[in-house]
Amino acid sequence: MYRFHVPDMNCGGCLRSVRQAIQRIDPQALVEGDLETRIVTVSSHQGEALLLSALDMAGFPAHLLSQHEA
Repeated sequence: MYRFHVPDMNCGGCLRSVRQAIQRIDPQALVEGDLETRIVTVSSHQGEALLLSALDMAGFPAHLLSQHEA
């Protein structure tokens, strides 16, 4: 499971776009987002780099949160 901070995700449409970008590369991925904290939690068999690349290409650059980051 990965947790990403997506600074540009600020509405339901953004979250939908983020979810679609991830599910394009892994249709089975489970994606949950919190608009208040702008954190997306992803359960996927794809690697971190591929997920980050998909988000970047969709216009939502993100960074992986460590286990200690909120």
